[in-house]
Parts: sequence; structure tokens; C-alpha cells
Amino acid sequence: MIKHLSLSLVLAAGLTTAACAREADTPQTSDPDITTLVQDVTMGAGATAYDFPDDAWRDLDPEDTLYIETPHGRIVVELAPEFAPTHVERMKTLARAQFYDFLVWHRVLEGFMAQGGGSRGNPNHRTELPSMSSEFTVRRGAELPVSELQDRVINPSDNPRSARAGFWNGFPAGTQTLAVAALTGDGQVESWLLHCTGAAAMARTNDPNSAGSQFYITRGNAEHLNAIYTVWGRVRAGQDAVNALRLGTLGQDPRFVPDTIDSMRVAADLPEAERTHVQVIDTESAAFTAYLDSLRNPAGALPDVCEIPVPTRILE
Repeated sequence: MIKHLSLSLVLAAGLTTAACAREADTPQTSDPDITTLVQDVTMGAGATAYDFPDDAWRDLDPEDTLYIETPHGRIVVELAPEFAPTHVERMKTLARAQFYDFLVWHRVLEGFMAQGGGSRGNPNHRTELPSMSSEFTVRRGAELPVSELQDRVINPSDNPRSARAGFWNGFPAGTQTLAVAALTGDGQVESWLLHCTGAAAMARTNDPNSAGSQFYITRGNAEHLNAIYTVWGRVRAGQDAVNALRLGTLGQDPRFVPDTIDSMRVAADLPEAERTHVQVIDTESAAFTAYLDSLRNPAGALPDVCEIPVPTRILE
């Protein structure tokens, strides 16, 4: 029995702020407890019920899930090794080394992002592991299905790229088309996970190949970071904790007392009783296609991919 439902929240606000680096009513089911609530707070409407069959849900893989403990609660981040294998491996390596424990959210900006991994004494604190290069290409094909729902300029301000946008495994993504992949010989095309609210990505300096250990989670849509900073995960539960982090920048705001990263762990490393059982709608399912159709306007167009909530739920 499901005792608690999480809401998939999408915020439309994005700020043109400096880059982060310094480093949808359907009939009720027979059991009302398994109705999923989908809410878009930017529209000013209350929660709307949508009925999804049980086989449309998928579990998160514990090996590709991070738990970030904060004073405001647990943040559950699903990792995307298919899109950012090096970054995902780095985050798991550092989490398993307890590198992030008791470091701080040293730069938190309203409507933009929360950056973590600095220390109170050194906001630029980083790992001694080698720097990583950006990851903006994938090999598209049957094993990596990315839906192509709409045309989209991936980064209209800093790095304009015309592409198709849709979902991969519940992650908002932009990509060169499958037709282009068929022409490249090896199927490699430019593809990016997008900086919609709840994106987890790696900070870096102005050098695109300088990412180390500092990361950030978006608190609003951050279009100007797309195709510039590598997104390696997405918040599936706990965005409210991200939004509750204290605002400020360590070293610039004298009265700023940052919140801590109490710990970061790979879910697979915890006993099952200590895990958060999160399920996400399978964005390749017929049920999700029907859900998308319910969101279309009278002309048949969908909202922007960043404004389409991907439903999640927590089982207890």
C-alpha cells in the first residue's frame, strides 16, 4: 500500500544569472491511494489526479541513485550513466569515499541553483582526482531511445543549438535527430540532458574540461547552462529540500551561514530498510503517451519539455 505520494514539480522560472561554476482529471482507480498527483506550481492550479496503470511505473536502480542528506531532508537523485558515464562514476566514487560528508552548500541562488561541495574554510575545495571533460554526445539507437517531441533551441542565449527535445528515461533531453545518427556511421550525435528544475550537474571553471567534485542542483529552469555544463542526474524526490537551502554565497555574503551536506550515499550501499522506494513513470510507455496527449493545447502542441511534469511516487 502506498502511504505517501511525491509530487513531480516543475518550475518555469529561470534566471539569466552568471554561470554556476567556480569549479495534468481521469477516473479514479479502484484504490484511491495509488492515484498519482501531478502538479505544476507555475500554473497556479491545485494538484490534478491522473490514473496510471501499475505496469507504467519503474523503480529506480539503487546502483544509480544517490541520497543526499540535508538539514531539510533527503534528496533522491537518479543518475544517468548513459549520458554522462564519467561524471556519474565520479559522483559515486566520491560518495563512496564519503568525500561530501559535512561539506556545505556554499552558493545558493533563488530561482537558479544550489551549488555544493565547498567547505566553510575554502569554497573552492575540490577533489584531487583528475579533472573531467564535458559529456555532450551519445550513440543513439534502439538501446538509447530519446523521444523527439518538439523542436527546441537548446541554449538560446549562450550556445544556440537547434535540436529536437523530448525524454529519455524520464530525463528531459535535447538531441540531434535519429536520422542524423543514421548518417554518422557510429550513431554518435550531440545530445544533452537539459537544465530543467531539478537537474543535477557538475560545476567547473571557464575551462570546459575542469570539472572535479563541485556540483549543483537547479532550483529553476537554467537554459543558459544547456550544452555548456554536463547534467549527470535528476532529482526524483526532495526538491523541496533543495528549495529550502539557505540563500547566499560563501565568501561574498558576510552573514551567510551555509547548510551542510550531511552525507551523500549510493542507495545500493544502504540496507533496504533505509532506502526511499521511488518510482517514476516510464516515459516510453503507452500510458505516458496518453498523459502527454492530455497536456496538449487545442492546437495539439505540448508545453515545453521543461514544463511537463514526469510523475513520481514514493512507496512505503
